Amino acid sequence: MTQQLPVLKEKKVKTNTSRKLLFILLILFVVLLAVLFFRSSMSKISEIHITGNQLIPNQQLVEKSGLHIGDQFFGTSKGTIRERLLENKAVQDVKIELKFPGVISISVQEFSTVAYQMSPTDGKITGLLSNGTTLPLPKDHILVEKPILTNWKAGDALLGKLCKQLGEIPDELLTDISEIMPDPSKSYPDRIKMYTRSQFEVLTTISLMKDKVEYLSNVIETQQPGLITMLTADTYRPFDNTPWGTDLEKDTTQ
Repeated sequence: MTQQLPVLKEKKVKTNTSRKLLFILLILFVVLLAVLFFRSSMSKISEIHITGNQLIPNQQLVEKSGLHIGDQFFGTSKGTIRERLLENKAVQDVKIELKFPGVISISVQEFSTVAYQMSPTDGKITGLLSNGTTLPLPKDHILVEKPILTNWKAGDALLGKLCKQLGEIPDELLTDISEIMPDPSKSYPDRIKMYTRSQFEVLTTISLMKDKVEYLSNVIETQQPGLITMLTADTYRPFDNTPWGTDLEKDTTQ
């Protein structure tokens, strides 16, 4: 009787060493690619686009953002850029978009321009924003139909309140107002005098202006040029029919 010999199993070739070597080579290859990429122009900021600004110069916004052409694109923080730009008192909101490769687009929303102010010394015109901020106008800026503020002292607290009120009034109700000047009295410390392009003269206060402006618009559309008083009571007197020394004249000096 013959005895069957057991079949010997073939020894498996160990491949752990070769796999480790392949993995190390792969890591080195990836690192090399990363180094080459971050040293190439594709990983750097190549363009910075600024849109939406009307009074703030582009260069001023770029400098404030801290961005430079050639900086690392992937090291750019949108939150940091936004915080820097919002430090400018004229900036209301900022939106930032990163576009690979290397393009950064910044959309700036300024506080709305509500009026202009002319310097009594050199005649230069500055823009006043709805939050009271004053900015010089660019040379190519086109003046729109906004009131001109005259005879206001620098640092007057009422000037900021006036700008805020103007910012809350629809543009269509302000287009006819050409000039606003302070005209305080004992009874109304924040009283102002306004002139319109349709040749009306208006007396009101900063605090009442927002609530009274619709009445002003209605009178201008339906009446001849005259004096409109919008204080505790609203009155209208055409210039031709206003006798000298009437109660209306007394009202304007209180």
